Amino acid sequence: MKVHAICISPQRGTLKKEVPSAVFAAGSGIQGDGHSGDWGRQVTCLRWESVLASNEAHGLSMGPGDFAENVTIEGLEGFQPGDRIRLGDEVVLEVTQIGKPDHPSVVTRTFGVSLLPHEGLFCKVLQGGTVRPGDSAGRD
Repeated sequence: MKVHAICISPQRGTLKKEVPSAVFAAGSGIQGDGHSGDWGRQVTCLRWESVLASNEAHGLSMGPGDFAENVTIEGLEGFQPGDRIRLGDEVVLEVTQIGKPDHPSVVTRTFGVSLLPHEGLFCKVLQGGTVRPGDSAGRD
């Protein structure tokens, strides 16, 4: 597994933009992201392969952050609540939930399809550090 992209948005309810690196803060989330704070959905991870499959199935050309995820990970599979994900050499996330209600989100309103309600891994940051695209990802 490896980190494909990291994306942030300063406010909730908006699409995220790709960044060249991000600082993950323990107990808070990604610095500069609107979802950081003291709660269980500080960081959202999504399989990169799911983005590509959705593009093909729906005739879209969505990229990193377009599904409002923070981290797209190549090869992300089989994680459950309570499992830990290591990003790079420093960052450790704990999966707190899989999926969430779609209310409908900005993604659904804009593109007509959303992945986070079904596939998003919502996490809290246990150990902070800096992550860049291309960094390794795996179970911790």
